[in-house]
Amino acid sequence: MTAMAEFKSIPVVGAAPRSGEKYLTPQGFTAIKDGARARAGAPPPAPTGKPRWLKAPLAAGAGYDAVRRTVRDHRLATVCEEAKCPNIGECWNAGTATIMVMGSVCTRACRFCSVDTGNPRGWLDPEEPANVAASVALMKLRYVVLTSVDRDDLPDGGAAHYAACVRAIKQRTPGTAVEALTPDFQGALPDVERVVDSGVDVFAQNIETVRRLTHPVRDPRAGYEQTLAVLAHAKAHRPGVLTKSSLMLGLGESDAEIAACMDDLRAAGVDLLTLGQYLRPTVNHLPVERFVTPDEFLRYRDWALQRGFRECVSGPLVRSSYRAEQALAGNNAGLGVVGAARAP
Repeated sequence: MTAMAEFKSIPVVGAAPRSGEKYLTPQGFTAIKDGARARAGAPPPAPTGKPRWLKAPLAAGAGYDAVRRTVRDHRLATVCEEAKCPNIGECWNAGTATIMVMGSVCTRACRFCSVDTGNPRGWLDPEEPANVAASVALMKLRYVVLTSVDRDDLPDGGAAHYAACVRAIKQRTPGTAVEALTPDFQGALPDVERVVDSGVDVFAQNIETVRRLTHPVRDPRAGYEQTLAVLAHAKAHRPGVLTKSSLMLGLGESDAEIAACMDDLRAAGVDLLTLGQYLRPTVNHLPVERFVTPDEFLRYRDWALQRGFRECVSGPLVRSSYRAEQALAGNNAGLGVVGAARAP
């Protein structure tokens, strides 16, 4: 194995750091690999197998290799890789990827997320808007999801840069629909407006979990009410823009809490909802409390539709950007549907 270079006793990226280890990025700031420090003395998790319905296609194939080359050639970060998404094989082989702007290091450390965490100290790639637009054109995408890390180190949370990426896409490929899966911008509504006004077709901000579990699941700077306020303001500011959120299941939430969260999102005017199984990315993250069955996911989808969501894409491997371009097809993005189950 290659020896890891060090600077002031901090491993320098190049020789891959281990999960939970601090390293020095090429931009010169430190970060924690996979977003959660290794806990000294923590017992290893009990071995548990995943249910058969959580098997995903392998990350291999000609389509996968082509998208990977595009990502590398244009210096893009993707949430597919950074968040260890189980659907990367399916999506990349289909020629789609969720592009993550503003770098791959987040200023927050949510306990479910494997994106690296640190303080980028204001660093941004000024060529990123042009590179993102060129990549979208090269992949001939008719629908693209842009997401990003949280950038609490920037005065506007990165809203201006995010908006510049959207405008660059719209200028180069005007027919491409853009979904923006954004940070919460610390609840600063003018920053929310800047992104909503950039030309997005869908504005998304993830609630992630039910009210009771928001902390410890999310970083202390995130908040249940803060996310609801961001979503409500985006819809009020531009009613023609669809709004969207996502909820992970399997963290210990009850059916009653899931239903209450759906009610809160509808009260905020949210149009689209995704529901998926939480999967523990590393041993340093929160454990899975239960595996939700496919039938349960379909039942929850029925609850959402009865509450007035335009669509709810719901299934074990669903993530917020999974088959996003199919969200209005009315068929659970091709995952199947069942008859109506009475909502609580």
